[in-house]
Amino acid sequence: MKSLAQAVRIGLFILTAASSTHASAYALDSQLDCKSTAHAFIAPLQESHAIETTPMRVESNSINAFKPTHGSHLTAFDFGVFAVVGYQKDDAIFKQGSGEPIADSAYGAVVIGGEDSVKEKVRAAGSDAVIHHVAPFITAIFCNRD
Repeated sequence: MKSLAQAVRIGLFILTAASSTHASAYALDSQLDCKSTAHAFIAPLQESHAIETTPMRVESNSINAFKPTHGSHLTAFDFGVFAVVGYQKDDAIFKQGSGEPIADSAYGAVVIGGEDSVKEKVRAAGSDAVIHHVAPFITAIFCNRD
């Protein structure tokens, strides 16, 4: 899945941009059940100031990567989150990339954790999210709704 690979290669970029000091935890597990939309996933995180309102990166396939704000500590299935990613067609909170959008709505999280460990916890929770290896101990949890 070339477009998924493009969406998650931001993991290395995110790793260098992420802050290591966090104050309070907010778990994203229930939102990563892949039954939602990118807007419903991203907007509340922006409104609560858990993530930046402006994406730190926009891929050509329109996946927007949002950095957690200083002091927020997002988790997904007990793994620390480096970024949340998403795109929803015709939604003002997302910027469109230069190429064809990955889907009408896609979202997820890039976490620190090995692919097998992340996949085990995600499946145990009942999510059918795509699990994708980004780099050693960097894994993407990705929901694609077209």
